[in-house]
Amino acid sequence: MTNQLAATFRNLLQNRNYITGVGARDALEAKMIQRAGFDFVWSSGFCISASYGLPDASILSMKTFVEEALAIKEAINIPIIYDGDTGYGNAINVIYLTKILDEAGIAALCLEDKRFPKDTSLLAGGRQELLDAKEFAGKIRAAKDAQKSKDFTVIARTEALIAGMGQQEALDRAMLYTEAGADCIFIHSKSKTPDEIIQFVNAWTSPVPLVLVPTSYPDLTEDKIEELGKVKVIIYANQVLRAAIKASQEVLSEIKRSKGVKKIENTIATLDEVFDLQDIKSMKQNEKKYL
Repeated sequence: MTNQLAATFRNLLQNRNYITGVGARDALEAKMIQRAGFDFVWSSGFCISASYGLPDASILSMKTFVEEALAIKEAINIPIIYDGDTGYGNAINVIYLTKILDEAGIAALCLEDKRFPKDTSLLAGGRQELLDAKEFAGKIRAAKDAQKSKDFTVIARTEALIAGMGQQEALDRAMLYTEAGADCIFIHSKSKTPDEIIQFVNAWTSPVPLVLVPTSYPDLTEDKIEELGKVKVIIYANQVLRAAIKASQEVLSEIKRSKGVKKIENTIATLDEVFDLQDIKSMKQNEKKYL
């Protein structure tokens, strides 16, 4: 089986110093991410959960997350990394998920080694219990065995630093996951400085590339990450969602305060910009051609 976008993603990994992508909650955001020139879209469990007004805590079903990812894929032509959380169960669930994603043309699947049900990683006081490392390695093996296209990428995400288990545990887990077949290692941190991430990267001796999400440590810019080497994937996981929330709150407050929309009309997207993102022009061309 051929998965063209998975092949595109593999090619980017092999031929670029690093690649960047942004988290999306829906197809509209994904279109904007593609138009902004990013390499891929992160189909974000956190952002999709937030779009339902729910915590990122294993509440929504696999079906809901997959449907959102497939809607995103229909809207863009750049690769998608699917945020698979804990895999929605054990290795058997992961096998089913992997087959669906690979057959649908999703480029990559990311799985994290927390226990189900999970809490989002950066939540203060959240549940951060990790699955036994060998059991999680079994999930990674299951995903690799289940993929049908040779280019489908499986990313193993360790939350050892998030859980406060230290550098050695993080390194040991990451190495075990690479032995299980992981194509990339996603190392996460809730530290406000990049120190522990830099320490991990410097200690990483495997040729398997690393994935970073500089949400809590924004001082680690792309130039600095590139200097570290070993990091091939950078994800800006939730900034678009947070920007949308902030802007929407400000617009709503102004409408309520001024009892109208006159003051905000020049600060928001025009209807023509919305029509453009909806591909209205293409629809009208097809109407002339076929109706």
